[in-house]
Amino acid sequence: MMKNHKYAVVDIETTGHSSTNGDRIIQLAIVFIENNKLINTYTSFINPEKPIPLFIQDLTNIANSDVQNAPLFEDIGAEVLEMLQDHIFVAHNINFDLPFLQKELKRVGLPKLVCKTMDTVEFTKLMFPNLYSYKLQDIAVELEIDLESAHRADDDALATAHLLIKCIDQLMKLPLKTIELLHKRSFQLKSNLSILFFDVLVSKRKQLTSENYLIYRGIPIKQISWEIEEVSELLLYPITKDEKVELFSKGFPSFEERVGQFELMDQIQTALINESEIVCEAETGIGKTLGYLLPAVLYSIKTKRPVIISTYTTHLIDQLVSEEIPKINTILNMNVKVATLKGMHHYIDLYSFWQQVQLDDESYDETFTIMQILVWLTLTVDGDLTELNVSGGGQLFIDKIRRGSLSNLKEVGEYDFYERALRKSKDCHILVTNHAMIMADQEREQPILTSGCAMIIDEAHQMIHASMSRGERIFSYTNWKYVLGQFGTLDTEQLLQKLEILNVPLSVQVRLEKQYVETIEKFDHAVSYVIDAFLQKSKRNGKSTKKMIALEDLGLDQSIFRAVANSIQVFIFSTKSMIESYSKHIEEETIQSFINEWQYWIRELTIKVSEWDEIFLQNRVTEARWLEIDTRSIPGSLTVIKRPLNYKDDIKNAIMTHREVGAVIWTSGTLTVPSNRHFITSQLGLDSEIPIFQYKASSDYYNGAELLIVENMPDIKQVSQSDYIEAVAEAVVQTVLVSDGRCFVLFTSQDMLRKTVELIQDTHLLDDYMLFAQGMTSGSRMRLLKSFQRFSKSVLFGTNSFWEGVDVPGDALSVIIMVRLPFSSPDDPLFKKRADLITKDGHNPFSAYSLPEAVLRFRQGFGRLIRSSADKGVFIVLDRRIETKSYGKDFLQAIPNIPVKKVSLENMVLELENWYTNEG
Repeated sequence: MMKNHKYAVVDIETTGHSSTNGDRIIQLAIVFIENNKLINTYTSFINPEKPIPLFIQDLTNIANSDVQNAPLFEDIGAEVLEMLQDHIFVAHNINFDLPFLQKELKRVGLPKLVCKTMDTVEFTKLMFPNLYSYKLQDIAVELEIDLESAHRADDDALATAHLLIKCIDQLMKLPLKTIELLHKRSFQLKSNLSILFFDVLVSKRKQLTSENYLIYRGIPIKQISWEIEEVSELLLYPITKDEKVELFSKGFPSFEERVGQFELMDQIQTALINESEIVCEAETGIGKTLGYLLPAVLYSIKTKRPVIISTYTTHLIDQLVSEEIPKINTILNMNVKVATLKGMHHYIDLYSFWQQVQLDDESYDETFTIMQILVWLTLTVDGDLTELNVSGGGQLFIDKIRRGSLSNLKEVGEYDFYERALRKSKDCHILVTNHAMIMADQEREQPILTSGCAMIIDEAHQMIHASMSRGERIFSYTNWKYVLGQFGTLDTEQLLQKLEILNVPLSVQVRLEKQYVETIEKFDHAVSYVIDAFLQKSKRNGKSTKKMIALEDLGLDQSIFRAVANSIQVFIFSTKSMIESYSKHIEEETIQSFINEWQYWIRELTIKVSEWDEIFLQNRVTEARWLEIDTRSIPGSLTVIKRPLNYKDDIKNAIMTHREVGAVIWTSGTLTVPSNRHFITSQLGLDSEIPIFQYKASSDYYNGAELLIVENMPDIKQVSQSDYIEAVAEAVVQTVLVSDGRCFVLFTSQDMLRKTVELIQDTHLLDDYMLFAQGMTSGSRMRLLKSFQRFSKSVLFGTNSFWEGVDVPGDALSVIIMVRLPFSSPDDPLFKKRADLITKDGHNPFSAYSLPEAVLRFRQGFGRLIRSSADKGVFIVLDRRIETKSYGKDFLQAIPNIPVKKVSLENMVLELENWYTNEG
């Protein structure tokens, strides 16, 4: 029986983040737990004696009227303090709630609360290490916890209490050996979770239940069974429309036929049977994924071989497996066997992980990540490290335990997740992989993806990016400094100093240190040389702090870069031979782990010097090389990028073997532009004879959309940049005020985005709105998007990378403002290099590349607006060229047939007001 602790789960809402700066609590809630059950609650509004900021009112739904007659904190502080005594203080992000409460107690003259603490953020990250997000409302959705009104203290405290109980339950389900390993490290945690780990450990040791886990070197791993079920009756493809409707209706009683979906299915079925190659462009609203999955599954059953489906991102793979395959299971009344296969580095190397567990942890991040992985290994089916949600510091640890071609497979044997994935991939109906895997397969001595009978390439246009990424090489000053810094000197606690563990003679240590110091000096000299040349060249390059320039334009002396490469090679050779000579005579595990650490960083340095050689010492006509830097952060922001431009042959070689065995089907929502039907397919290296089929959504799918062209915007070439930005800011402010937020603003330039946002902030006209700006607000693209969706009164400013793959269903997004038609900047080194190559081939770079690329982006930008037939949205274009230039019609023809209105800025505001009135 577990020891009974008393928990007080606390949540507060406040006027802001800093009690010291005068912010106050506006609501406080406590939920009391004993014996893992909720026994009591306390909640109260609190008068902050100051107005509640509007964005806090929007976030919490607490108005000034709610708190005006509520007690002051000094009226209830003593009662709250007494209630919390003798309880473990629990909160979701305890570093906010507890210090804020302590400061308020101190402010009103009450003593400090002395208590043990538990943070449910820390606890949840450990028990559920694969959740997408650890915000309370996201966790509540994932773990099916009721949370009626997020950011209300009473509802949040209740949800947090249920979350605590779920975490304790999850801890108790873990195998004894995992709990022992967790408990050993739990004293390094930030809150007092070690108490719980100990209690569960004692309780678990008294139980005599057998645990069904594989054990690898003392580490429990989830047991997996993989049996492909025989399909009892031969499932036939539904040929007639009635048969299709009947089949879909069995799975979905409320099924409504979508225009184009059945035609798409038939076309894919025909291609599979005839083993032919086709291209299918299917707009949003067609039901593309089910359209290809159904014929693919039936064809796999018939041929008894997998159909390979490739997509671009991990997110899309997860969506396919977790959302779309279950629909097929329902329709066909069977369990479709799906295997996922990614590149080797996605999978955990269990032997490397076990070795790391034996070492002393370097940091909290490392301890925490090890604990997360111990729990994850009892949950994961695939061993795919991308399932884990770890901190930035944890990511560095993850990189140490990735499966590589040099991994010690004999040590892991049948436990190895990558080998397990390979076995599954040969015995399934649908094999889901990514474009990167297909591109890499062409270089393997024994290709892995040979078991398939056909291949469907979803998000087909992204195969170009997959090929470019494969050939891309990036020099990052910060990353290089980190890798070089691991070796240190004899005076620092890095690898060189630790050589005394191996009893390496001092003379050898001194020689290695001398080589290392010389390498660092040459590296720093090369970096300074590049930066000096860059700053000299870019003086005329405008006032923007973020700059980019083609490497060729700097006229650099190759010998300086060769000296760095040679110096690193000498250091690598010396350390390798030294480690090899000492490692032969050592069997002790801790020393062996130290040798492995050395070998890991030598491998990393070997990869780095190879990249250095490719970036600085090799220059091919069909590659673009450029340097990027932010002048506010030199040398830390220095990045040099090299990207190939001849991806056609690369893609052809990757697909060649698949063409020989069966059908190849390319599909995506955007594969053509009106003026150039073969724009994408020619870049994919596809023969112009391969048929392109287009499927458009029903005419009423876009009933809720309209496009407004603001015709009195200034011409950017006729006015100064500051005047133009002022006009853009005015248009954005007016739109946001009418639409009440829910707005994307899309730019082609980070510089213009920054200046527009700064001007809007200076005017204070949108102070009641949450403004999220790419490159200004911290966080990844997905994180910015999640933040944008959390607030109804929010605006998201983004550049080109936001134009595609962003899905905001429903009324979270109702307006897109396109500031400029999405042409690539003529100063972009990648674009310049591509334009040069097109010119040499005798073509016009504008009509052959620049225009169709911009039209494609325009289509993708519009595609963000309407994601279902119930969506409503306005697409606003501020760039007059769409009506004044002859190519403007290319953009308008590329989107569905929706109302297009030319309006002045003043009339646009009226138009939006009418539109919103009608919408209501």
